[in-house]
Amino acid sequence: MDSSNHWYGHAHILAAYCGKDAARPPRINGVVQHGWNILHGFGPGHEPPAGFIKYVWSDVARRRGHLIGWRDYAVIGSPWAYLLAQETEQPKERSGTIFYPFHTWEQGSIEGDHGELIARIKEIEPGPVTVCLYWIEYDMPEVRSAYEDAGFRVICHGQRGTYWKGTDTRFLYKQLAELRRHKRVASNRLTTAIFYGASVGCEAGVYGPQMDFVEDRGGFDGKHYVQRLHPGLHGESIDPDLLAEVTRSELGLDQLLSPQELSYELGWSMA
Repeated sequence: MDSSNHWYGHAHILAAYCGKDAARPPRINGVVQHGWNILHGFGPGHEPPAGFIKYVWSDVARRRGHLIGWRDYAVIGSPWAYLLAQETEQPKERSGTIFYPFHTWEQGSIEGDHGELIARIKEIEPGPVTVCLYWIEYDMPEVRSAYEDAGFRVICHGQRGTYWKGTDTRFLYKQLAELRRHKRVASNRLTTAIFYGASVGCEAGVYGPQMDFVEDRGGFDGKHYVQRLHPGLHGESIDPDLLAEVTRSELGLDQLLSPQELSYELGWSMA
């Protein structure tokens, strides 16, 4: 199985939904989209091998892939959507904002002014504010302390894992719990977390100085393209109806399969 299928505990969530052993998910004969993006469902340098199924969250991602000549797609909905189907309890009260600063990744780095972003958050959010850092920034004392010194509650959902090791299989469960306790979700880039928050009823905002990748990603970053593609999803306060419509489409909330159907698609019918 492609190791990225385990990132954020995706395979574990899908296995639990299908009634399989969530601690030891069966092998998936393909690659599951692991995050929202503006292209074909997969990140730079992460083209699924020929002959392996591309399991994407939405028909939007499938159509984008077909535009560049990719085939072998299967639209199954996002693992997040299957998590919501299993974790249905809703919070009684919400308060404050959870903010997700745009983050680096394991094979790259970003540049930007955290101080400027902190000032912007303080200007816009009445509080209380929780800042969720990616594990790399969370482990950087100078970054973490900057947000803590600003008076924010600072958390991390865990590590997504590398080559089947170090994966926090409760990553998305933690994220779901945090989003459900907050009234708003915000970021300085339109990212997966914004759609996750919207899917559970958070108000949303996308604003502030945008961090940029240092390395050349072949145009994949596309921050300006994202703004042109979804101009209405940028601002201190986003139209909830518009956001709900795009969220439903991009997360494949209306694409959920039954446990039997999903097992068949993933090759688990005999597992």
